[in-house]
Amino acid sequence: MTDASAKAARRPGEPALTALGLGAPAPDPADASPHSFPGGGRWRTEVPSCEGPEALAVVLKEASRLDVPIHRISQGSGVWMLSDAEITEMAEATADRDIELCLFTGPRGTWDIGGSTRTDSRGAGLRARGHDAVAGCVEDAVRATELGVKCLLVADEGVLWTLHRAREAGIIPRDTTLKVSALIGPVNPASYAVYEQLGADSVNVPSDLTLDHLTEIRRASAAPMDMYIEAPDDLGGYVRMYEVAELIRRGAPLYLKFGLSKAPGIYPYGHHMRDVTLASAKERVRRGRLALDLLARHGADGDMAPIGSRLPGELRRFGISS
Repeated sequence: MTDASAKAARRPGEPALTALGLGAPAPDPADASPHSFPGGGRWRTEVPSCEGPEALAVVLKEASRLDVPIHRISQGSGVWMLSDAEITEMAEATADRDIELCLFTGPRGTWDIGGSTRTDSRGAGLRARGHDAVAGCVEDAVRATELGVKCLLVADEGVLWTLHRAREAGIIPRDTTLKVSALIGPVNPASYAVYEQLGADSVNVPSDLTLDHLTEIRRASAAPMDMYIEAPDDLGGYVRMYEVAELIRRGAPLYLKFGLSKAPGIYPYGHHMRDVTLASAKERVRRGRLALDLLARHGADGDMAPIGSRLPGELRRFGISS
């Protein structure tokens, strides 16, 4: 939202609370993000955990039925869990709708032989362990982009930097976008800015960051931000539906991610998880409709980026030495 639209927007419960003498102070213009997506717009939408062509078909059908605009659809199991035919089918179906498809790159901590992620401290987390894991992620990136995928999800700083260098060298297409996973999302402005410099085109922050945290990040970086409006249980299960307008005002440019709490984990996906995966895919779209309806009721649904827009704009990067 721009400052002008923020002033016109109604906050949840505002008329009733004001009548009772409990009205909140006006929003501080200094808190607002000064940034937008290139080509206009302050927010885009994303439906995550779309694990294959069948789930994608469910999402697209439900999005049409409920009139939910979608800018990006992402997958969490990984490129390696999809055949060439499945990737091609997903890439073509999303391209037909001007939707960006984002697939997760290769080996990462939870599916590796190392046991540190299963300890109480979680050890090295979801990062790529050793040269071979990085190589697997690069293999996935090359294969996916050759099949028409334009966005790659990463959960390791070294993989991010390597894929950015590969992009600059023309090993993968230069218009490939790189998205940092919520599994390693930064929680302060300094680390957020580092991810931007390493090549991130959008960065998924944890859904428990405060509004003030978003303002702090926006003073350090203009890289697009991804945030679960409703987070899966393994990421906290947070539901921030009533804060959507303020999240946009503070965090723009922002991807609104329509996740789903109280749903079983489905990674890595296989046919044995089919029923719950298709049901949860459909419900994620409905959750998106609820968020968009809430924005509309509050007069805060303006400034959505045009459908089909996907690039992040000019961002700051570390220099690449030869």
